[in-house]
Amino acid sequence: MEETKETAWDTRYEWRIVTLLAIGFGLVGMDRFLIMPLFPVMMKDMGLDYRDLGYITGVLSVAWGISALCTGRLSDRYGHRKVIIPALLIFSALVGLSGLATGVSSLLVIRALMGCAEGAYVPSSITATLDASRPNRHGLNLGLQQAAAPLFGLCLTPVLVTQLLLWMPWHAIFAVVALPGFVLSLLMWRVLRNTKSREQARAPESTSAEANSWRDLLRVRNVRLSMAAMLCWMTGITVVGAFLPNYLSDYLHLDLQQMGYVLSATGAGGALGTALMPALSDRMGRKPVMLMSVLGALTAFGLLTRVGSSIVPLFALMFAAVFFLMSLTTLTVGPISTESVPPQLATAASGLTIGVGEIFGGGIAPALGGHFAMHFGIQYVPYLAIAALLAGLIITLAIRETVPRSVEAEVPFTIS
Repeated sequence: MEETKETAWDTRYEWRIVTLLAIGFGLVGMDRFLIMPLFPVMMKDMGLDYRDLGYITGVLSVAWGISALCTGRLSDRYGHRKVIIPALLIFSALVGLSGLATGVSSLLVIRALMGCAEGAYVPSSITATLDASRPNRHGLNLGLQQAAAPLFGLCLTPVLVTQLLLWMPWHAIFAVVALPGFVLSLLMWRVLRNTKSREQARAPESTSAEANSWRDLLRVRNVRLSMAAMLCWMTGITVVGAFLPNYLSDYLHLDLQQMGYVLSATGAGGALGTALMPALSDRMGRKPVMLMSVLGALTAFGLLTRVGSSIVPLFALMFAAVFFLMSLTTLTVGPISTESVPPQLATAASGLTIGVGEIFGGGIAPALGGHFAMHFGIQYVPYLAIAALLAGLIITLAIRETVPRSVEAEVPFTIS
């Protein structure tokens, strides 16, 4: 049946803006992880140590989380365009300024400000992606957008940085990486619309007035469960990102080349899991795919404790673990949060979920993991992820399905 003017969907705009928002999220991932491969060189030039790396990493996560909590409601009130484009410009400029840092204090300030800008971009970009997407493509498009962060940040950035170091000092690399953000800002300014979704446009004004508070957001069952679930997923990601290198080198005694090969699985697995599983949820439902992902991650971490130092199985298990973990985070901060609330509160719900995950998962979980490793040994760190995922399994069982039943379905939103 041919679509009428009222029901026609602007597919051309949908794919253009999803592509631009995905590139923007890829730059967020690149800017966030850029300092990791550069840090060995920066350590020598600036007299830094591993504690400084922990502080620099943690301050960005905490600032990111606080910003996501606060700016989501601004985007809901004033529109995505007025948040996304300034945030993109600001964090691009701050990446360039990172090359001018002279010590740990200036790096901490710059990284904290960068976290604020990136924390503003992420929840707004999620709801802008969903706003531009036809309902039966929500999972697909959000997965493609979110997949750009691990693809750019974990796969491409280490290769790019190590090659650029052959041609220029580390200071200049920050400036080079900042340039695409300014170009993308111009393209976003020309393409991104500051429009409301069809559902939001049809929503009664009283709905917005009654629901426009944090307290009302916290009364939504899926929002509360999403916040708790993000703590579980971020704990698993922390185990992979912060402690896996030491687990591989100190416990399994892999050399640097072997460790690098195994670690490369995290970027590839994260990008593929983020792209494929949310798309699958458009057909199967959000909850079944989340349950599948929790069980998959649990299996991967369980086998990791038994496989020993065999390189190929380690690669496969790390690929699987991050594949399913990134699927869980994308579904939790995206469809599960945003489809559970009135459309005019979608960004606030996503921002609240992201904020809790970043502040507690990105800031506190590494500290708890460090104490756990010190007291029990690095070989038991995978069990921390297993415990978190078991808790996440219970939470996932309590989540209510949110996938739209049809493209034109009218989904009733209630605060209960």
